[in-house]
Amino acid sequence: MFKGSMVALITPFKNGRLDEIALKKLVEFHVKNKTSGLVPCGTTGESATLSLAEHERVIELVVETAAKRIPVIAGTGSNNTQEAIHLTRRAQASGADAALLIAPYYNRPMQKGLYLHFREIAQSVDLPLILYNIASRTAVNIEPETIAQLAYECKNIVGVKEASGNLDQMSRVRLLAPKNFVLISGDDSLTLPVLSIGGTGVISVVANIVPQDVAKMVEEFEKGNLDKAQQWHYRLLPLVKAMFLETNPICVKTAMELLGMCAPGLRLPLSPMDEKNLKKLRKALSGYGLLRNQRKKKKR
Repeated sequence: MFKGSMVALITPFKNGRLDEIALKKLVEFHVKNKTSGLVPCGTTGESATLSLAEHERVIELVVETAAKRIPVIAGTGSNNTQEAIHLTRRAQASGADAALLIAPYYNRPMQKGLYLHFREIAQSVDLPLILYNIASRTAVNIEPETIAQLAYECKNIVGVKEASGNLDQMSRVRLLAPKNFVLISGDDSLTLPVLSIGGTGVISVVANIVPQDVAKMVEEFEKGNLDKAQQWHYRLLPLVKAMFLETNPICVKTAMELLGMCAPGLRLPLSPMDEKNLKKLRKALSGYGLLRNQRKKKKR
């Protein structure tokens, strides 16, 4: 369930509200394009600006539309332990296959606090849980020793999405955690290196627009075709870099708007792209062949 190219799904908005029609279309798009799993309500899904009702609705709608054709790993983390428990229970009731739990942000708990937070959630549900380590967003790092302790003591904590950018730390996770504990890349540019140290796949931002290509890179690695996997890595790299010219998900949502995949719509405090960066994004999309293909479609 937790391998291959899993997409950190955007949340489409229209006139400031959740665009349910567009969200359903995106789910169908990924089902048809070799995406291995859907991850709604994560960082890329702008979970921080969703109301509780919207958060629950997005997960419910993605699960309903996916209809067990593709796993759904629902983002249910919070810096409030009881809220995280509530969201995770609701995700389980909706039929999600697993939940993704970000480290508590702003509170800056100690490692003991992180351990107690995740243990409390794990004891409250039967759902498989994946930790989400991204200190650049949360201001706190989940240390490999804490991850390993949770993995051994809480049998439904089955993996970690690692977005620390630290391959040494990820290697220590693989060394300390149980052999069947899943290591997932949280950085598109590090997917191939993470696979090489025992990772199983990626929760990808760029897969929102090129799902088949990300899936192909992972597939080639799994087949032992390292040269082909490297070719995909270097082909994707300029596009990946363009996805992070500004704070995620500003660039990927702008790209999807340019490609006709969703209506424009970012929630404050996220803002429209700077004009200089927008030109760089257009150049990356054109260089990859995406905008050119889009123009051809419009001409038809």
